[in-house]
Amino acid sequence: MRIDVFTIFTGLVDDFCSESLLGKCRTNGLLDLRCHDLREHTTDAHRTVDDSPFGGGAGMVMQPGPIFASVEAADPPRPLFLLGPGGRRFDQRMAHELAESGGFSLLCGRYEGIDHRVREHLVDDELSIGDVVLSGGEVAACLVIEAVTRLLPGAMGNDMSPVTESFGASGLLEEPQFTRPNEFRGWAVPEILRSGDHAKVARWRHAQALHRTLRYRPDLIEARGGLSDDDRRLLEEFPSAAYP
Repeated sequence: MRIDVFTIFTGLVDDFCSESLLGKCRTNGLLDLRCHDLREHTTDAHRTVDDSPFGGGAGMVMQPGPIFASVEAADPPRPLFLLGPGGRRFDQRMAHELAESGGFSLLCGRYEGIDHRVREHLVDDELSIGDVVLSGGEVAACLVIEAVTRLLPGAMGNDMSPVTESFGASGLLEEPQFTRPNEFRGWAVPEILRSGDHAKVARWRHAQALHRTLRYRPDLIEARGGLSDDDRRLLEEFPSAAYP
């Protein structure tokens, strides 16, 4: 998959995406990440990408010229998303959509914002990672890239991971996880996980996912159409493990 990122801080994105899973995906060719420095398409000695806003006001606004020139020179994969607060909320469903798209591009703003003509005439859409304010779009871009890349076939060692994890195919939060030692500071691993009864373990895990989702994200249960009869039987059969 090819992902292009347009930014004035290419190192922030490139360095993050060179480590761990993303770095492996770049090395093995699953991810073709191209970071474009908007300053390379400025026309003055100071490599200026911003100016004061018309009409006055605080802060500086990114000029349209370097952005248009950079995008047109790169001919990036579409859609091209502006990362900003007014866009569609990025979530796991959208991550799956983008993972199946073959490629896309991200534009990172800075300062007070971007000249609106970029939004009107260059980008295809806008993405938001939540109701928070950042100094720029680079952190948001890294979030989107990681969420999408890990869904690519072959990206993770276990192809079931995207299915069983939180917000996966079940629509639930993931159940509590445990590893060795069996007992730590007096807290024991639930006995059922050490029973060897794989069918029962699977039912217990689903029950715990239901308990956890009901406690922390009941909206996800509603989105699934509520609890089924099987869900209710599981909740009765397996009490909550009572772990946060």
